[in-house]
Amino acid sequence: MAKAVRASHGRGMAVLGQDVMRRALLWEKKDLPGGLAPGFITHSAGFLLNAGWPVIVEGILSAASYGPALRELLAAHCGRNLVYFLQVELAETFARHATRPEADQFSITDMESWFEPDDRLNVPGEIVIPQTSSLHDTAGRICRDAQLTFGAEDHRQVRGV
Repeated sequence: MAKAVRASHGRGMAVLGQDVMRRALLWEKKDLPGGLAPGFITHSAGFLLNAGWPVIVEGILSAASYGPALRELLAAHCGRNLVYFLQVELAETFARHATRPEADQFSITDMESWFEPDDRLNVPGEIVIPQTSSLHDTAGRICRDAQLTFGAEDHRQVRGV
């Protein structure tokens, strides 16, 4: 979904995926207390937001592990923040996972151990997207809500970074 929003927008938008940042860059197997991923992701997002970039932080971001860092990021950012929670049942999560290129990197048993139904961040304005919403409809809604300029080229503001 995040990639669809960025593809609609064009260059000059960052997608910070939990899978890439936690599993690929940090090589952390899973979220553990004291892990680096929440701070790494939110500090990276803050840096990009301060440079004028729109940022999407996406992934299965457990409120217990990521909530404090995400709430701190939201409080520190003086611009508009949009928070979405994709409410998907476990069976649908399995079906969607099977279509991903990374499907063989973790098992259904792994996913069952991670799954936390209705694990919202519970911040003001958090928008719940039902699993019945199509990729097209969900990406379109996010673009409209964010008032993104479609097909933008490189619009970021450089601030000495």
